[in-house]
Amino acid sequence: MAELMTKDIRNIALLGHGSEGKTTLTEAMLFAAGLIDRQGKVEDGSTVSDYDPEEIKRGISISASVAPLTWKNNKINVIDVPGYFDFIGEAIASLRVVETAGIVVGAVSGVTVGAEKAWDNAGKLGHVCRMFIVNQMDRENADYHKVLEALRDKFGSTVVPLVLPIGSGASFKGVVNILENKAYEGAGKAWKEAPIPADMSSAIEEGMAELTEAAASEDDELMMKYLEGEELTHDEIVSGFQAGIKSGNIVPVVPVSALTGVGIRTLLNTIVTMHSPAHTENVGVNPKTGDEIKRATSVNEPFSAFVFKTIADPFVGKLSLVRVCSGTLTSATALYNSNSEKAEKAAGIYFLRGKKQQGADKVIAGDIAAISKLSVTASGDTLCDQASPIRYPSIEYPVPCLTKAVSAAKQGEEDKVFSGLARLMEEDPSIKIEKNAETTETVLSGQGDLHLDVIKNKLASKFGANAVLSDPRIPYRETIRKTVSVQGRHKKQTGGHGQFGDVWIEFSPIGDTNIQFEFEDAVVGGAVPRNFIPSVEKGLRENIVKGVLAGYPMVGLHAKLYDGSYHPVDSSEMAFKTAARIAYKKGCMEASPVLLEPILHVEVFVPDEYMGDIMGDMNKRRGRIMGMDQVNGMQRVTAEVPMGEMFKYATDLRSMTQARGYFTQRFERYEEMPSDAAKKIIESAVKDEDEDE
Repeated sequence: MAELMTKDIRNIALLGHGSEGKTTLTEAMLFAAGLIDRQGKVEDGSTVSDYDPEEIKRGISISASVAPLTWKNNKINVIDVPGYFDFIGEAIASLRVVETAGIVVGAVSGVTVGAEKAWDNAGKLGHVCRMFIVNQMDRENADYHKVLEALRDKFGSTVVPLVLPIGSGASFKGVVNILENKAYEGAGKAWKEAPIPADMSSAIEEGMAELTEAAASEDDELMMKYLEGEELTHDEIVSGFQAGIKSGNIVPVVPVSALTGVGIRTLLNTIVTMHSPAHTENVGVNPKTGDEIKRATSVNEPFSAFVFKTIADPFVGKLSLVRVCSGTLTSATALYNSNSEKAEKAAGIYFLRGKKQQGADKVIAGDIAAISKLSVTASGDTLCDQASPIRYPSIEYPVPCLTKAVSAAKQGEEDKVFSGLARLMEEDPSIKIEKNAETTETVLSGQGDLHLDVIKNKLASKFGANAVLSDPRIPYRETIRKTVSVQGRHKKQTGGHGQFGDVWIEFSPIGDTNIQFEFEDAVVGGAVPRNFIPSVEKGLRENIVKGVLAGYPMVGLHAKLYDGSYHPVDSSEMAFKTAARIAYKKGCMEASPVLLEPILHVEVFVPDEYMGDIMGDMNKRRGRIMGMDQVNGMQRVTAEVPMGEMFKYATDLRSMTQARGYFTQRFERYEEMPSDAAKKIIESAVKDEDEDE
């Protein structure tokens, strides 16, 4: 192959629902290109792109994997992207570095939620064109035309068949490229050009008419020529077709069977016709001035690269996957991280194919490679020439929607667990780890149960750290509802000096639970000496961290010290602190204490047809519906819901809406808990306290 140029590169991400055969499709493409001797199987754990132990064990992709191949003097970087929604962060990151989204749909299953999400995510990025790959044409009940019709119904008239299948199911033996007007049968070495079946002539003629009209609509001159009845040349149709793909007005459809290999070569030929990085422009800002910079994807521009993925390996070290946006990357290239504003040094530069690394002397603009052992660089960062700095927008990962408390399975392994989690967060920024200052728990947040379970297992397999995941504690509060006056008297004789402290305190509710505690000194006549009053306040502040009902912090409490007595010898700061504690416990128990629960402001976005289920479910969760409106074609339900009812909502919402719905939440306020619900919490707290004793 001649020296690679940017115009010869194609970058494509294979997206879609889980189990539509994206990994098998990647294998078939590598096999057709002669890079592997035999196709691996997902169920055997022998594929190039699914190499992680978790992927092999589960039989699904959980991490995006790069698999470059060469086809007709073009380098195609195929990124096999997980289809399960828990790993949506991998899809979002991968789309940042490709020009084509290859949306894989099943010839039997048809349009799925995964295909819809892939379409939407690709559409948010102006530089990504889309194509549909109808896979599994060899399956029983496969129906290309039914799937094509469903695609058009869902995504519009931009969806155009470029390739038609010859047969289906067990009889799927070849394809016809409408634009070329050629038929191909077989797979692998048996692949060959064949006569076009006579019974397909009308379908091909109809398809060609569609392609011609779509191509003509991309150019005013061509459209005039077309409308006047003149015949467009083949070159004009091809030119308009490629322009339509780039603009997004043409979305080609190609049928294949990844398992048998039929149609794979035609698919590769189609990918080569998609637009290259040479046609894209990179938009960033000058990190020093904030001014916008536009930089062509060209080797003649200053060097810049975008880090879209990090692989954390305890043995190999950190690998940063980058797309070179401009210039050329070599071992002599001086790297500057414009996010951290620090210089970096690469230990090595590689091309990856699954887990295999091949040393790279040079990586040109538009290509994808890996850099090892960068010290301050994370996913979403920009590497560039310090003399011509640029910073590209970071990756916007989805907000985690499921949270679990994480702890070490064995005492003494806490550091091992949390350092491992920090490394895994480098690899997967769609998870979040934080310490809850109030409950003292460390909580791990992700996209779903499967996501967090994978993180837990990776922690064990990669770093030898066993963790336990559990429902996090809810930060309840306690407060009082009425005003009471109580005496706290502490008297103790111990042989020498005794202990004596006596206080009268009025406890009353403030009414604002955002204010934790107010202390008022109303002592007159020296009933409590001035030097002991701070001790009373300190004693109260130390004790309000634990309420009288279930041990949760007391809030909204006003304490007025108005009387007391002392002993000239036996009184001390400690004695008055103890007297304050006695008064606190006695007074709060008499002042109608109640449990408060955190209330969340929740916004749920769902298609119209799921509104009934969502509303009914919200009522079961003790949620209050605050309003409904339409946003971007979805219904938005705004509600206030107790935090304790929301821990498993991510999983339940996905189930109710077939993963079409999503939600956001934020803390709103504290509110009194219903007595029946509070009773269970109090009983549980008392039981836990008894067990601890």
